[in-house]
Amino acid sequence: MPVITIDVPPMSKEQKKEMVDKFAKTASEILGLPVQSIVTIIREVEAENVGVGDNLLCDIPH
Repeated sequence: MPVITIDVPPMSKEQKKEMVDKFAKTASEILGLPVQSIVTIIREVEAENVGVGDNLLCDIPH
């Protein structure tokens, strides 16, 4: 059973549903496995909990 884990900023339930759908279908096609065998774990991470280089992501201008 393949497991896809993705760290993302906070998302709406609708965004999560779309992401799970697309990731699972794509992985299923690539691996030749039934979509029901794909597990997707979404971990929401606030920008203040991510460091890029020596800066917090929330402090980097976008």
